[in-house]
Amino acid sequence: MMSGNKAFIITFSIFFLSTVAVIFGLKYFINKKVKADIVPEKKMIIRKPAVAGSFYPADSEELNSQISGFFDQAKMLDTESNLRILIVPHAGLEYSGQTAAWGFRQVEDKKYTRVILLGVSHKNWFDYAAVYNEGKWETPLGETPIDEELATALLGNKTVADTVSHKEEHSLEVELVLLQKILSNFKIVPILLGQVSDKVIDDLAGKISQNMDENTLLVVSSDLSHYPSWSVANEVDGETIKAIVSGNKSTFERKIGDLESKNYPGLDTCACGQQAISVALKIAEILSIEDFRKIHYENSGDISGDKSRVVGYAAIGAWQESGQDILGEQAKKEALSIARRTLEEYLKTNKVLEIIPREKVLEKFLGAFVTLQKAGQLRGCIGLFEPEMPLYKVIQEMAIAAATEDGRFLPVAEKELKEVNIEISIMTPKKKINDWREIQPGKQGVVIQKGPNSGTFLPQVATETGWSKEEFLGQLCTQKAGLPNDCYKDPLVSLFVFEAQVFAED
Repeated sequence: MMSGNKAFIITFSIFFLSTVAVIFGLKYFINKKVKADIVPEKKMIIRKPAVAGSFYPADSEELNSQISGFFDQAKMLDTESNLRILIVPHAGLEYSGQTAAWGFRQVEDKKYTRVILLGVSHKNWFDYAAVYNEGKWETPLGETPIDEELATALLGNKTVADTVSHKEEHSLEVELVLLQKILSNFKIVPILLGQVSDKVIDDLAGKISQNMDENTLLVVSSDLSHYPSWSVANEVDGETIKAIVSGNKSTFERKIGDLESKNYPGLDTCACGQQAISVALKIAEILSIEDFRKIHYENSGDISGDKSRVVGYAAIGAWQESGQDILGEQAKKEALSIARRTLEEYLKTNKVLEIIPREKVLEKFLGAFVTLQKAGQLRGCIGLFEPEMPLYKVIQEMAIAAATEDGRFLPVAEKELKEVNIEISIMTPKKKINDWREIQPGKQGVVIQKGPNSGTFLPQVATETGWSKEEFLGQLCTQKAGLPNDCYKDPLVSLFVFEAQVFAED
């Protein structure tokens, strides 16, 4: 039988050891939890220069001096419009730097806060658009941050986040050193195209158009003819430049095909950034950017003196007046006539009228809403953003839809059409915003989206109703999107703004 003292000692020892075990166990658990709760700081990705010392000087003072010399020789063109698109070459600065400087000189003293750098991969094969979506890019002139928000907005099908494909590519890096010299306080989104389809080109152009405000510059990196003689380069490049400044994507692509089919001696390609230029021309069509101009041209033979085997370099810009109307007076009259005649034919025969528009602007791919009113009251309104058809066809389809498919009203009868007034709103592409306070009612229309729910108010709704911003957005949430009155404050709701040129029958 155990003595009392011995039993006490054993009991105390067990208690002591248990307490120690509990304390150490708690300490381990606490330490483990604290460590788990500490989120490691995200490491900043910095893309180091890949071609410093080969395409341009690695020494910052030497590079700065070389670029300054180029800009001293370049002139600013006489225009008060906004430069929206700039096409510049990307060979070694010794060869293409002067021509590129002519292009970038047009950016001087401008307040661009975002630059999209677009080129074609020379190093890797892939079938998508590779977006460099985070971190910074470094050159001997400093670091430039990536606009991560804009990069994310551009992602989608076949437009993917990919920093690896940019690692050794020179075509965008060469443009950056010139931008760093001429601009300050800006961010970039570098995009490289692989061997992409026409659909990828169109989709990327649509996404960029939706996010390209007046503070955003698109820089397209491309040299022109590769390796013909000096005289052939001048001939071929002249034709290519003429096709680009037409502002028409189809014209440009046909011309490239035609030139390459002629088998000029030594000609390897007419434009190594052909697909990037196609994206730019598609964007110009979507945004009605029409003022294309050649800024400067020369080829490597002009610099080196060796005219037997050269590469062509051109700087080309595209400008647009701020707040410029999309349609002129004659185009507006024709658009209203198309809508009226289409409805007359459709309500009578159930057939869509065959149209060949006189005004070329009606062949552009632009979105539109058609609004029908009778005795001052809404009779139907339906529209389409970013269509895959010309504007005149959009007007025809939306006119028919407004008259026959707006679920809020009975279909318009043929006999009442003479009492209906037609209004057309030509849309700019939608632009995503992150804060509802940025919205300008009366000037901007708004689209709200959350899952399958969406709603749109045209800019004129705020003016016609006299609503405040909060009332305008609250009614959009409830009336059009079927969401709570304050849904515009929900972080899960996507907000888009757009502007419209609005005109109606007298």
